This record gives sequence, C-alpha cells and structure tokens, in this order.
Amino acid sequence: MTASYFTDDHHMFRQGLRDFLKKEVVPHIDKWEKDGTIERFIWKKFGDMGYFGINYPEAYGGLDLDLFYTVIFLEELQRINSGGFAAAMWAHAYLAMTHLKAEGSEAIKEKYLAQSISGDMIGCLCITEPFGGSDVAGMRTTAVKDGNEYVINGSKTFITNGVYSDYLVVAAKTSPDKKGKGISIFLIDRDTPGVSANKLDKLGWRASDTGEIAFDDVRIPADQLMGEEDQGFLYIMQHFALERLIMGVNAHARAEFAIEYAIQYMSERKAFGKTIDQFQVLRHRIAQMSTEVEVIKTFNYHITQRLNAGDYVVKEATMSKLQATKVADEVAYQCLQMLGGYGYMEEYPMARLLRDSRLGPIGGGTSEILCEIIAKMVIDKKEYKPKLSK
Repeated sequence: MTASYFTDDHHMFRQGLRDFLKKEVVPHIDKWEKDGTIERFIWKKFGDMGYFGINYPEAYGGLDLDLFYTVIFLEELQRINSGGFAAAMWAHAYLAMTHLKAEGSEAIKEKYLAQSISGDMIGCLCITEPFGGSDVAGMRTTAVKDGNEYVINGSKTFITNGVYSDYLVVAAKTSPDKKGKGISIFLIDRDTPGVSANKLDKLGWRASDTGEIAFDDVRIPADQLMGEEDQGFLYIMQHFALERLIMGVNAHARAEFAIEYAIQYMSERKAFGKTIDQFQVLRHRIAQMSTEVEVIKTFNYHITQRLNAGDYVVKEATMSKLQATKVADEVAYQCLQMLGGYGYMEEYPMARLLRDSRLGPIGGGTSEILCEIIAKMVIDKKEYKPKLSK
C-alpha cells in the first residue's frame, strides 16, 4: 500500500531522519520532558538538516518537497515517544510558518520565514483564548489602528511554543462589529513591550512550552499586519485542513508505535509457561487495533495525496482528526493494559504515550466541535471555502 505514495527518495529521507532523531534527539528527551524546555541547539540542527523547510520555497531556504515528506516527518517524530517535542517542532513548521508563507509580506518572508526555516527563529501561532476555546469567531483580543501602528490588547492560551518562541503570529479583532469577519492576523516580536507569557503545567506534552500570553497595549508597525485587514478568519479556516490532517497523521503514527511496542513486550513477557503473545484474547485485541490503525492510516495517506494535488479536503481532514485521535486514545489505553503493572511505570514508554495521546481529541479543535463541523457539511451542505491567499 505504501508503495503507492512513497518513492525510494521518500524511504531514504525517512531513514536519514530516523537516524538523526536517534542520534541527536533521543538522548535528550528525558531531560527535556523533566525540565519542560527544549534546548535551543536542537532547533538549529533541525534547520541545518532542512527539516523545517520541507514544504517551503527554495527562495527562502526551503526544499519545496511534496506533502508525503511531511507525513514522514510527523510519523518519525511520534516514534521517539515525546508528544511535547513533536508538537514543538510541527507547531513551528506547520502552524506559525504556514501563515508566514501564505499571508506574510515579502519583507516578512525574507526575514522571519527564512530564519524559521534555518532554525534561527522559533514561532508560535496564537488563536485560542481563555474564554473562547474552539470559538474562533468569538475571540476578544483586539487590534486598534492608531496612525501607522496597531495597538493590541487581550490574551491567548494553550499556545505551543508560547513561552520561548521568538515571534508570535496573532489573531485579533480589527472590526469587532463584524464578529467573525473582523479578525486580522499580525506578526509580533517576542521582545515587543507589553508582551508577557506564563508557562502552563500540563498532564502531557511535558517537553513543550505551552503558554498563556497577554498583550497589554502592545504597539506594532502597521506593516506587521499579514494579508488583508478583517480577512483573518478566512485565512485561519484555509489552513485548518492541514492542521487537522497533521493531528490525524500524528495519531495513526502514535498508535502504530504503541502497538509495535506492545507486540515486542508480549513476545518477551511470560505467564503460565508461555509468552503472552500466545493468549488468544490478547492476540485478537492486537488484530482489532491493527486493523483500525491501518484503516485510518490509509485514509490519511489518501487525504495527503488529494491535499498535495490542491484539492479541497476540509471535510476529510476534519474526519481524520476526529477518528484518528479517538482510535489512538483507545490503542494507547489497551496497549498500556497489556503491560500490566509495568505499563503504569514511568520507566516504560506507555505511561508517557497515554498522557500525550489524550491531547489529540482536544487540541486543534475538540472532537465535539469537529462533529458539529462535519454535521454541517454532511447534513446542511455547508462549504467552508477558503479565501485564496496572495
């Protein structure tokens, strides 16, 4: 099946990335999980290897490769069993940087996009608010035009890379009377006066710095508006297909890793005179989980192929995130159970994997919200057509 999507070049890329992660990342993961901070040197190493520029133009230092290289990037990050580290990397490369590429001016791209690709700058995307959650249109952060500047006030929360990033891509209301249609996107440097951040203590994703960010009379030049004023909601919607597909791919890869580890453990653990992979109840459980994961993986590869061709896949990507994160949660739970008491021990990988997996049905739009979006598209025939970026 994978031969339909991956070439020899893809496989070589995967092996090179796997070797890189094993050598440069894995030895530090436990420390970063404990400290809640990813040391700066690894960002530069990712940049030097080209991993942040996979889908970005060569003009800014990117590789301009197809989306299946991104799938490989996501899958291999899940295999090192740190959802927080993986999230920090892909939130930079596919949340913040996506907006730089799509809505940023040439000056913004030459500085921020190029340095993001090289690993010299780290970005975060700030949309979710303390009182808004998945209600993007209901955000309260405002950006008021004052001469040649915008003055930004408000707050954001649950922002990956929200504490240690160098710049923030921020959604704010420029025309509150227009509700969802009055949102704009801005680029704000971390050291701009009035920007502050607090680190949040989380159940999982412990290696990443998830922050709550406040904007107190933050003044930025008007040319740090990205795209057109009041078009931010459409820009955000335009990129949701990729974000949701990323979450879906993360989920199927995480579930695959859990099953592989469980099978290995079962082949070594003995009970009643034989290895536990010989007990029918456990064998059939593995069979059922493997089937479910293979189905969502195949679906995700199909969506990737369509998105890579420029198709409109918001419905399918939303379905991917909804179903894949549900399956991954169930797989993590069942695989931990197969390890018995050892599954509950931190020295084994399943405890961390279970905690990290639980964010899947919450982040990037809760499963409840996704069900309503899918229902609108399937029942009410609603179309979330994006605004074409410049």
